[in-house]
Amino acid sequence: MAQTTIQLSNEMILEASKYASVYTRSLSMQIEHWARIGKIAEENPDLPYTFIEDALIGKAELDNGNVMPFEFRQI
Repeated sequence: MAQTTIQLSNEMILEASKYASVYTRSLSMQIEHWARIGKIAEENPDLPYTFIEDALIGKAELDNGNVMPFEFRQI
């Protein structure tokens, strides 16, 4: 993974620090999370935040093998 130094406003750093503490993330992980959400939201402006969040959680579950097959039943 490439690393680079970027400058952020003090306000952004303080806000990200608060959220990072709540969600048990490092400061850089929190900023990356916000960047990921923002990128998805810009690319898909009609999707609500909760849908984006649920999709990311579902992908993480799939990546971690934490899934169960769904069986359809006929009615």
